[in-house]
Amino acid sequence: MAFSPNAGKLDAYRSTAVHSGVDAADPHRLVVMLMDGALERIAAASGLMKHGGGAEKAQLLHRAVAIIDELRNGLNFQAGGAIATNLDALYEYMCRRLMQANAQNKPEWLDEVSRLLGEIRSAWLQMPKANGRTAGR
Repeated sequence: MAFSPNAGKLDAYRSTAVHSGVDAADPHRLVVMLMDGALERIAAASGLMKHGGGAEKAQLLHRAVAIIDELRNGLNFQAGGAIATNLDALYEYMCRRLMQANAQNKPEWLDEVSRLLGEIRSAWLQMPKANGRTAGR
């Protein structure tokens, strides 16, 4: 693999772009960004799992679990009631399933978690923001 002299600059740009996006995002958008980050890492890990890539696959799945844990930590049980409780259990299941998929090399379990998280993401985007606008606009 050839080293590009601009690789460091590109990485710095990506890091700056991500941080700028996070700084400018409202809490609703931050949740979407977390979900997108987890979905991207799961998809990349799935590709590695199907084509070999043990250490990098494990790192990607570890990061996806950490992101889903952040989503769990952000749940408001007081305001969210049963929905927050159900999401907590679902997030916990997804984390456990990702770890099992990694240990047993089961890409179909990664697909299951991606589908579940994708459904939660779609529902989240349909929820109105605090200011009354819809999340998708």
